[in-house]
Amino acid sequence: MPEFDLLIVGGGPGGYVAAIRAAQRGLTVGLVEKERPGGVCLNWGCIPTKAMLRSAEVYETVRTAADFGIHADNPRVDFTGVRQRADDIVGQLTDGVAGLLKANGVTVIEGHARFIAPTTVDILEPGPSPVYPDGPRYAAAPSGGPTTTVTATDVIIATGSTPAPLPVPGADLPGVVTSDGAFGLTEVPDRLVVIGGSAVGVEWATVFATLGAEVTVVELRDRLVPLEDKDIGAALGRSFAERGITVLTGSTVTGIARTGEALAVEVAGTAARTIAADVVLVAVGRRPNTAHLGLEAAGIATDAKGFIPVDGALRTAVDHVYAIGDVTGTALLAHVASHQGLTAADIVAGHDGHIDYDVVPAATFTHPEIASVGLTEDAARARGHEVITAKFPFSALGRAKAFGETAGFCKIVAGARHREVLGVHIIGPSAGDLIAEGALAISLEATLDELAGTIHAHPTLGEIGMEAALTGLGLPIHTAPRSR
Repeated sequence: MPEFDLLIVGGGPGGYVAAIRAAQRGLTVGLVEKERPGGVCLNWGCIPTKAMLRSAEVYETVRTAADFGIHADNPRVDFTGVRQRADDIVGQLTDGVAGLLKANGVTVIEGHARFIAPTTVDILEPGPSPVYPDGPRYAAAPSGGPTTTVTATDVIIATGSTPAPLPVPGADLPGVVTSDGAFGLTEVPDRLVVIGGSAVGVEWATVFATLGAEVTVVELRDRLVPLEDKDIGAALGRSFAERGITVLTGSTVTGIARTGEALAVEVAGTAARTIAADVVLVAVGRRPNTAHLGLEAAGIATDAKGFIPVDGALRTAVDHVYAIGDVTGTALLAHVASHQGLTAADIVAGHDGHIDYDVVPAATFTHPEIASVGLTEDAARARGHEVITAKFPFSALGRAKAFGETAGFCKIVAGARHREVLGVHIIGPSAGDLIAEGALAISLEATLDELAGTIHAHPTLGEIGMEAALTGLGLPIHTAPRSR
């Protein structure tokens, strides 16, 4: 008889959530994890970076406190303290997840899982970190032979992803780090080059620029955060320029060399040059953690990039084997992994499950913040929609004025005929929190009329959705009307 009804390989935001939901549905559940529970998100990604971003934000607030009538002279950065605060928060949350797993009766098995059959795995000793001595082991090969063998009726693969390497000469030099390796830095570098201007790259650029580093961002595409609406990317570029961050778009790094105490970064493209840096941070995407899993023994195929194809119910091509999260390549976001985990667990337990990938919010915690959901203006037009767009600036909100954060705007993309909300794009204070209204609007097929007709509390930042909708209807109250 199988030892478990469901075995989950990987305890990240997809895996541990799936484990809890499956246990709630009455299944016996085993969870294999070789790191602390919580995966990349809690340990090496979402949470610690946001903790460090908050420290940077506090430092900036203190430095500009005189603007608020508060004088706090000579603030300084204690980077050790910044890192310790992040570590403390991570410890609290991972301990919390471990407690939730235990409280729900999930059996946690420490080790590296390797398939020997579709629903049977050997548990091996995890290998050393490929990043730095105390770093994550999630991408490492196992270091020893099997310690035990585990079977289950169904299996969910939730092994996540790891930072993709930079395929150029010198990428393995000391001082060249990934987003994971950045947590091993013990001080703020004087000069930092960030390779990649998507979400991970611009967040780290924000952290270190605010804490005093001279930062250059190199991005292959024509703007920062290229997956976001073009107006958002342009606005972030202007904000970065105002903050003293150098942005080189339409450019790529062709090599890195050591020159004395510094690294020389060769940049080709529209902004060709050589940049001196103390640290180079590589943020050029992620690759799935499918190596060393023995997938071939289970008959599980991967695509050309190593991702595991799944259907709408998150089933692989092998019966009783499911996959969720980054390893599927669907959308490399922690909250998508969690929702997939809930859905897969429900399906395994005999319940219905559904995911609407057209309503996936995303947030990037730069300064100002970015958040979006639904279609960009270009994507909406490409799908054949006739659209209207509406913008409302934070500078026209009383709460934003009082808050001291007026940069940015809310942009709504709507259908021209029925005025249904197709996309919401925000850059400005608390964008990551404000986007929830946009996600709900798209999910419920709300229109500009319904957004505008919903009473919003005043004075709040949340009024920006209502005000943007009014603008889209040609009925603005707090901005000048469009020229007729």
